[in-house]
Amino acid sequence: MLKNKVLREVGMLARCIQSISDIKYRDIKLQRGQFIFLTRICECPGINLIELSNILKVDKATTTKAIQKLMEENYVIRERNNADKRMWHLFPSSKAQEFYPYIIQQENCNIESCFTGFSLEEKETVYHLLKRMRENIEQDWKELKTCKEDLE
Repeated sequence: MLKNKVLREVGMLARCIQSISDIKYRDIKLQRGQFIFLTRICECPGINLIELSNILKVDKATTTKAIQKLMEENYVIRERNNADKRMWHLFPSSKAQEFYPYIIQQENCNIESCFTGFSLEEKETVYHLLKRMRENIEQDWKELKTCKEDLE
C-alpha cells in the first residue's frame, strides 16, 4: 500500500506543465522537454554536458539527444574546450536569446496558475518542503548514478 500520494501529485503537476509547454512551444520548434535544457544553457552559458545533466538530474544520453535537437534548430552552439578536446561547452544562440524571455514568461504563467489562491507564506512553505524532498532523494540519485557509471 502506498504510504503517501505526494509524489503522484508532483508527477501529475509535472506532466500537466509538460503538456502545456509542448503545445505552447510547438510554434518555436521546441519539442518535448527541450525548453528545460535551453533555459539552463541561457542561464549558464558555457556549461558542459555533464554539468547540465547533473543540474537537470538526467543521464548524459538524454542530454546529448536534447542538445543535438537544439543544435539542429539553431538554439545551441557547441564549442570545444581548448584544454580538454573531449569536452564541449554549450552556449545559447541569438535565436535562443530571443526566445528565452518568452519561455520564462510562460514558466511564470505556470507558476501563477499553480499558486492561485496561495498566500505568500504558503508559496514559501511549498518551495522549502519540495526543496527538502529533492535534497533527501538527491543522495539516493547520486549513489545510483555513481554505481551505474562504475558499471559502464
